Amino acid sequence: MTAYQLDGMIKQPTRIQQKNTAAILEAALQVFSQHGFRGATLDQIADAAGLSKPNLLYYFPSKEAVHKTLLDGLLKTWLDPLRAMNPAGEPLAEIKSYVRRKLKLSRDFPRESRLFANEILQGAPRILDAISGDLKQLVDEKAAVIEAWIAQGRLARVPARHLLFSIWALTQHYADFDVQVRTILDKDHDPFAEAGDFLDVLFDRLLRAAPI
Repeated sequence: MTAYQLDGMIKQPTRIQQKNTAAILEAALQVFSQHGFRGATLDQIADAAGLSKPNLLYYFPSKEAVHKTLLDGLLKTWLDPLRAMNPAGEPLAEIKSYVRRKLKLSRDFPRESRLFANEILQGAPRILDAISGDLKQLVDEKAAVIEAWIAQGRLARVPARHLLFSIWALTQHYADFDVQVRTILDKDHDPFAEAGDFLDVLFDRLLRAAPI
């Protein structure tokens, strides 16, 4: 629960309100990432949060409201690694650093990754405006940076947007298909450490510009 207005005054949520809101969002993240939006219910979320359903509805009026709050927070987290790509940096190092940041995001926030993937698979009905707005604007901006590096002969010639798509696919796979990855690898393997080393080599070979 964020600050709200009452009788012309801005009221800050109490400590218990903040605690309950955080508990609801944590429970909702778990439920939505397991069951998807359609399979999740308010009863499941309330039970996981240790609250009654009427108590949950005091904080969020609907399942859609809980889901949207999670997605709004997630999108900012998802965009931050791309925002950090520095146009003034060394191109190959910037791309590889972005790959590492995305892989770390998948390692640290696997449930969030699955939540986002589930929303996209359903046609992004609750996040389409953000994808066509903030996300597309940022991708267009960074694609222009990559294209400038390519035009300067500092990266191999690849389609910039498809490069970003490939980075997303190759990093988020380790969160979205975690069970498959860990089942196929032996138990003594660290999938994220190994993926980081592999992707460094892959993008180094793909993007290193030929000597002039």
